[in-house]
Amino acid sequence: MMNRHLQQIRIGLLFLVIIMFSAGTGAGSLWAAQEPFDYFGSLQKRLIRDGFSTARVQALYQNPAITFDTRGVSLYFVHNESKLNYDQFLESGPIRRAKQYMADHKTALTDAEKGYGVSRHVITAIMLVETRLGTYVGNRKVISTLSTMAALEDKAVKTRLWKQLEGETHLSYSAFNTRAGKKSGWAYRELKAFLKYAAREKVNPVNVTGSYAGAMGYCQFMPSNALTLARDGNRDGRIDLFSHADAIMSIANYLNHYGWYAGIGEKEAFQVVYHYNHSKYYVRTVLKIVKRLKG
Repeated sequence: MMNRHLQQIRIGLLFLVIIMFSAGTGAGSLWAAQEPFDYFGSLQKRLIRDGFSTARVQALYQNPAITFDTRGVSLYFVHNESKLNYDQFLESGPIRRAKQYMADHKTALTDAEKGYGVSRHVITAIMLVETRLGTYVGNRKVISTLSTMAALEDKAVKTRLWKQLEGETHLSYSAFNTRAGKKSGWAYRELKAFLKYAAREKVNPVNVTGSYAGAMGYCQFMPSNALTLARDGNRDGRIDLFSHADAIMSIANYLNHYGWYAGIGEKEAFQVVYHYNHSKYYVRTVLKIVKRLKG
């Protein structure tokens, strides 16, 4: 009886040794499998190489609020412009609210017209289409969105995303790979601009929310535009794109930068607004709204 018990103990110990040996060696280590994948490791190294403080970068990405936003970024690979319904903004309700908006923000719109020669009607039309006059600004963390897209330069990260999207997108792997490559470079530049903007305006980057593309504020500026073309409309010494006065003045400066002037013709106006959103459907809608706001 004792011999049988000892034999069972020996077998148990031998089995345990085999498990421990298997766990500590070979490509399929059990311990390694339990370690979380570091989505932003390569990205952090790039940011540090490009001059951002090591301490700042590491502290930022240790924040659990910054996540790899698979769901948000997947929209870049399934989003279809033709399915958008910009025509909804031409209905009587939105037009009525836009006219009220012009009355409520008359001072800021007047300042924008005087400063940049940009019509209050086109500023309001853009604000209506972009964020429903500041009432819908998106709920995704801008830093997570841009970091996720920028991280796709890392082949391992890109492969992981593809495995999650494979059944949800019409794109082939080749098309996905090409698009991801282009978007990762673009997103990295926007991420750097965002971090610079946040530092300049003393904003906690983790708290800023925006669209699935990383656009932010009532005017939906990408960070590179926020850094260079946004303006302080209420003259409080800082630029806050979640302030109506600042958003209004920023749109005016943006359009003026791309060629808008007082008395501009419709053909030229089309080209200028196209810079705001590279969609002809979008531009046509904005210009139709302008006419209805004038009526």
